[in-house]
Amino acid sequence: MSSETLGQVSRLSSSIREVMRFMRSDLMKKGLERAPHRSLYKAMGYTDEELSRPMIGVVNSANEVIPGHIHLDIIAEDVKAGIRMAGGTPVEFPTIGVCDGIAMGHDGMKYSLASRELIADSIEIMAMAHPFDGLVMVTNCDKIIPGMLMAALRLNIPTIFISGGPMMAGRLEGEAVDLITVFEGVGKVKSKQMTRRELVVLEDCACPGCGSCSGMFTANSMNCVTEALGLGLPGNGTIPAVQAARRRLAKEAGMRVMDLVRKDVRPRDVATLKAFKNAIAVDMALGCSTNTVLHIPAVAHEAGIKLDLDLFNEISKKTPNICYLSPAGPHHVEDLDAAGGIQAVMKEISSVGVIDRKSSTVNGKTVGENLKKAQVVNPEVIRPAKSPYNKEGGIAILRGNLAPDGAVVKQSAVAPDMQMNEGRARVFDSEDDAIKAILGGRIKAGDVVVIRYEGPKGGPGMREMLSPTSAIVGMGLDKSVALLTDGRFSGGTRGAALGHISPEAAEGGPIGLVREGDKILIDIPKKKLTLKVSDAELAKRRKSFKPKEPRITTGYLGRYAKLVTSASTGAVFKD
Repeated sequence: MSSETLGQVSRLSSSIREVMRFMRSDLMKKGLERAPHRSLYKAMGYTDEELSRPMIGVVNSANEVIPGHIHLDIIAEDVKAGIRMAGGTPVEFPTIGVCDGIAMGHDGMKYSLASRELIADSIEIMAMAHPFDGLVMVTNCDKIIPGMLMAALRLNIPTIFISGGPMMAGRLEGEAVDLITVFEGVGKVKSKQMTRRELVVLEDCACPGCGSCSGMFTANSMNCVTEALGLGLPGNGTIPAVQAARRRLAKEAGMRVMDLVRKDVRPRDVATLKAFKNAIAVDMALGCSTNTVLHIPAVAHEAGIKLDLDLFNEISKKTPNICYLSPAGPHHVEDLDAAGGIQAVMKEISSVGVIDRKSSTVNGKTVGENLKKAQVVNPEVIRPAKSPYNKEGGIAILRGNLAPDGAVVKQSAVAPDMQMNEGRARVFDSEDDAIKAILGGRIKAGDVVVIRYEGPKGGPGMREMLSPTSAIVGMGLDKSVALLTDGRFSGGTRGAALGHISPEAAEGGPIGLVREGDKILIDIPKKKLTLKVSDAELAKRRKSFKPKEPRITTGYLGRYAKLVTSASTGAVFKD
């Protein structure tokens, strides 16, 4: 063994000893009284040497339901290898996950957003019942990432995130396709633009393998936000699931968590208000999913940081939209990675002053230090800040008499002709009724589809509305029909789709007062959403208005409906 290697071993041993002086896990393994506890660990094959080291909880959301999770056991094994290389002992445990794409369009989607709180709670239970010295979150997909982020900020013990990475785009006749192409294909079949056989060919190739669906949908949005927030290593948001670089990153994450434990660097030390502003700026630059407006405030809430919805507009006005990723544009996350990834995006928008370079990250460097090596390789995928796709960020918050507490739209995915639009309300009290009307040809150009009683409480669970919005696009109505809801949308939604209308109908919000044929004005540039009905008429309607009760009143969703707050506050539980 060389003197250099001996020196490295000596430094590692010294580092481990330093950590061992103050180990949280000693609460369950050290001293005479903990002999029974050690005995239980030994029943699982742990040695005295393993028990003497820092114990790191590896939270693995692997399952055989979600394409983004089917390979996470491999990622978790790499994480554990990294932990062992750095002198720690990994202890793996699972959590649940819902596949939004598979849950879409039926009652299963009511459980998706609601699963976020269960995920956070389950991790809290495991980490408090078994006091680990640190945590590695092995994650992917829509509610699992924010649920784990919420747990990390709530627990505030040294934690690092490693995602399973994005899926590659599919290929059909030389063109890139993805899951949203399939959803929109359903509408094309209904409108005779595509045959059923062509749709089968499309569904066979649109999702070619493991990973989170390949566009800038909610899963990839949240992975990129995690990297921008500083809780994931550079590359966490964009390295494809199938690349070896993803596995190397997992090993690095396992090693890095040991350094976080040694230095006692905790999630709230990294995820400060300035870091959240960095994350929102990246969100705007990328044109992320509108669901980030639910999840980012919910994560910040766990850190004791209040993020008002107006902050999103404030940052959006300053942040150019420099990426045009599916569903808004032709590029996919693999293209973003090849173009330089999130670090290149952050470097580009830092030129307009929206990135705090002094913020810390889990790799031990500041944002500014990480950005020194970043560069834009493809200026078409990551445009220069001075010549963006759009001057403002990808998301806008609208207010008005129809949405006093706000509504959310992915403005980067709205056609120019629909940025300002007035239309006739077509009112539905459920997503299912609206889909029947759309696919049945009852929605015409100039209509504004209003879907209510699908909010956090009224749904309950705030279902994603990818099926109706995809049907509108597939039938060629996305440049002439808008959709408004107190529910929410998939990150794959495009068109004039405004969600999160707050207060929701079940809480007595004005959306519950809309009647068939009312005129509704949507003005995205001015951030206005107006029901063109007089105040006197609205007051008259309110006198006889009685909100409908949640559709489900038993089981977990029954409890959820009683505890959940408005979408405008991130749909967190009441304190």
